[in-house]
Amino acid sequence: MYFGTISVTITRKGNRLWAIWSYPFPLQWCTCHCIEIKIQLGFILLSCALRQVRERLKKDVEQMKLQDPNFRPGLVVLQVGDRDDSNLYISMKLKAAAEIGINATHMRLPKTATEEEILHSITEVNENSSVHGLIVQLPLDSIHKIDTEKVTNAVAPEKDVDGLTSINAGKLARGDLGDCFLPCTPNGCMELIRQTGVSVAGKRAVVIGRSKIVGAPMHDLLLWSHATVTTCHSKTTDLPGEVGKADILVVGIGKAEMVKGEWIKKGAVVIDCGINHVPDETKPSGKRVVGDVHYASAKEQAGFITPVPGGVGPMTVAMLMANTVLGAKRFLESHQPGKWNISYTKLNLQKPVPSDIVISRSCVPKPIDRLAREVGLLSDEVELYGKTKAKVQLNIIKRLQAQPDGKYVVVTGITPTPLGEGKSTTTIGLVQALGAHMKLNVFACVRQPSQGPTFGIKGGAAGGGYSQVIPMEEFNLHLTGDIHAITAANNLVAAAIDARMFHESTQSDKALYNRLVPLSGGQRKFSPIQINRLKKLGIEKTDASTLTEDEITRFARLDIDPSSVTWQRVLDTNDRFLRKITIGQSPTEKGYTREAQFDITVASEIMAVLALTSSMEDMRQRLAKMVVATSRSGQPITTEDLGVSGALTVLMKDAIKPNLMQTLEGNPVFVHAGPFANIAHGNSSILADKIALKLVGPEGFVVTEAGFGADIGMEKFFNIKCRYSGLRPHVVVLVATVRALKMHGGGPILPLSIIKHLCEQRSNGCSNMKKQIENAQHFGVPVVVAVNAFKTDTEAELDLICSIAKAAGAFDAVRCSHWAEGGAGAVALGQAVQRASEAPSNFKFLYDLELPITDKIRIIAQKIYGADDIELLPEAQHKVELYTKQGFNNLPICMAKTHLSLSHEADKKGVPTGYVLPIRDIRASVGSGFLFPLVGTMPTIPGLPTRPCFYDIDLDPETEQVNGLF
Repeated sequence: MYFGTISVTITRKGNRLWAIWSYPFPLQWCTCHCIEIKIQLGFILLSCALRQVRERLKKDVEQMKLQDPNFRPGLVVLQVGDRDDSNLYISMKLKAAAEIGINATHMRLPKTATEEEILHSITEVNENSSVHGLIVQLPLDSIHKIDTEKVTNAVAPEKDVDGLTSINAGKLARGDLGDCFLPCTPNGCMELIRQTGVSVAGKRAVVIGRSKIVGAPMHDLLLWSHATVTTCHSKTTDLPGEVGKADILVVGIGKAEMVKGEWIKKGAVVIDCGINHVPDETKPSGKRVVGDVHYASAKEQAGFITPVPGGVGPMTVAMLMANTVLGAKRFLESHQPGKWNISYTKLNLQKPVPSDIVISRSCVPKPIDRLAREVGLLSDEVELYGKTKAKVQLNIIKRLQAQPDGKYVVVTGITPTPLGEGKSTTTIGLVQALGAHMKLNVFACVRQPSQGPTFGIKGGAAGGGYSQVIPMEEFNLHLTGDIHAITAANNLVAAAIDARMFHESTQSDKALYNRLVPLSGGQRKFSPIQINRLKKLGIEKTDASTLTEDEITRFARLDIDPSSVTWQRVLDTNDRFLRKITIGQSPTEKGYTREAQFDITVASEIMAVLALTSSMEDMRQRLAKMVVATSRSGQPITTEDLGVSGALTVLMKDAIKPNLMQTLEGNPVFVHAGPFANIAHGNSSILADKIALKLVGPEGFVVTEAGFGADIGMEKFFNIKCRYSGLRPHVVVLVATVRALKMHGGGPILPLSIIKHLCEQRSNGCSNMKKQIENAQHFGVPVVVAVNAFKTDTEAELDLICSIAKAAGAFDAVRCSHWAEGGAGAVALGQAVQRASEAPSNFKFLYDLELPITDKIRIIAQKIYGADDIELLPEAQHKVELYTKQGFNNLPICMAKTHLSLSHEADKKGVPTGYVLPIRDIRASVGSGFLFPLVGTMPTIPGLPTRPCFYDIDLDPETEQVNGLF
């Protein structure tokens, strides 16, 4: 007999056996009766087999931890009711799981649980990515009628470590053993048979019993191991005769000691799966456990027999653990970061190119849950919003935190015309090229558009032509409601400010305190937010009854200076008549009026916070630090002081999750945040970029877009977004157009000879492109110029721009036709970006945060805009002094100026020189983490033109299609 590293030699001397065995026992000789040696060897084999399985599984778990330190196989045992025998079995499973390193959870449902409640619990576990095995402990001990078959089949096949679902049973029946879970008891029986050293192939095997749990799958396993198998049951004719033919006998009939020793063939392997209770007065319980085989007589015939109890049961538990580890291995294998199995959508290109909305509707998007699976997102990490968009949970960051990032690309542009030069279109076209045509993992990360431009003059922002995010209607209208959440949160703050000033003006300190900390159950208690304010004031008290009069005054009275309120109400509509308003004119406000204004929602600091936050906790802290006004004593007043910061977090709890959509060619796109690029940093969210960088893997790409020209969006991307994210970009893509360069050259239509002359003279025209290339090079990142071709451009013009860009220091410059051709028209750009991403880079910030506020502004003005110097007007100088005193001087700078010129004057094209940049005011966005100097004048809520876009927008009442959006 042979078992692993145990070798046993048996010799006969008279009527006695002599045996020698090695590891794990000391080398020794012993003498015993024949029957005793069989029993001892049987237990030795079983014990060592279990030990061997456990050690193998422990090593497997350790190996998985090396692959991902945060990973651990997960098992859930779902029990209904409280049967003692079930409790015993479950405790054995939990103990075995703990020994191996499996994270096992016992989920208990009461006896009153209905079938619907059981199925709901199973669904929750199915969708939990940290669980790799789910057992429904049978029998289900419920007072209600439960369909056991329905319940067991509700378990996801990939988590069915009991192997009981119809899918796993079907795969076993047809021999797909490597693509299913084998039922634990039959699999344990096979393991015991293997450990005896007996070859199954060619042997005659008999299975007694045909249950779905033991008999039927046991038959299949023996059959696919090449045995000749007979399945018997209680109705089998001449059962003893059939048993007597068996080289291998597996019994699971459920009848105590039914199989007698005299039935068994001499030397047969006998596996007894029975668990039965028979009366036994010698036992304290009055009964003992026996198998389906009469052990006393069978052990004299069998070459190997499993004892009951202690035989198949422990091995069944071991196989359950093995299945759980196998499930965890399969999970890791199928969810390796960067291992995508993505399908792309083939475009049906039309000439001439139809309208954007016609193109969008001509392409049927993939179901968003399918796209999520293709890029490695788990079902419990995705919240579906219909069929074409979804939100992604932030817990994915923890799951992927040990994985390397992909390559990071930012798309920016030269100083644009009022209609833009196609940065969004280029972003999507580049992503389609890298993914659908170059077969690289790639994610687009873009901003969510405001309804202001959508219904105003610009229209949608989903890209254009054959390089779009789809469906464009959903992209441009509402999406998942993030902007509405910001509107609600912002206006809650505005309401809180004016209400607080009103109440403080009409109440004494004591009355104010009594209302802020009202009696409840005879006691006054501070809320957690109020305790935070006490700590800020240096008051280390939590008992509301112990505050002194001075402490009550300091706590209750914010004493806001009305003229210092910087927080405005917002609306996501271009409404010029809200640029200045008077609030408080109702008689109920007792004469408390003041001038105020509305901004567009995307200009709210809360939008900037959303874009720059790194976690839910970080967002809560940023929202709490937002400064809304100054007290009459010069102290900054925050939303935490107002007591509203917690409510803001609640309103923003869903908006913080990035939105998943797709391109026309089926690439994944994160659409998240859209801060106003004039007074904020104009970039999509850090969270979307970070998640995408993990998902694409180290050889993949994430392409994000910075708003407006490189002097605004790109500069803020580097100095603000990259500073807070810690991410370092590999490539800058600078979008240029012939149209814009002609504008910078002095007019809309110029012949090639003049353009060439202007470029060479560096006075106008291409000088703007050269300057923006220089601006990107300030940060030490390679620049690829993408010349976005229009149908009116000539070959000579496009070639000239590319040659001038390369001469100006661009890593490469290529023409692109992605608007008309989709990703195929940007393959050359994709190849240039891939090459540039491998080039050396020396990323650096433009300035140190420790520099004085004025010096940081001057560096941006001189190096990026080309100004000779800056001039601080009186209000700006006052703010420099105020913010320095308040401790905000170490924040980065977010310049608020026109996007239509490098200077502060929109009509100054090309590269203006010889001017001083006037700074008329400086404001603080402390929560988002920057100061924004105001250069010149600009509206923070656009107005509607004479003929807004909404003239063309309507809904077909029958099809519910949106018409005229673009």
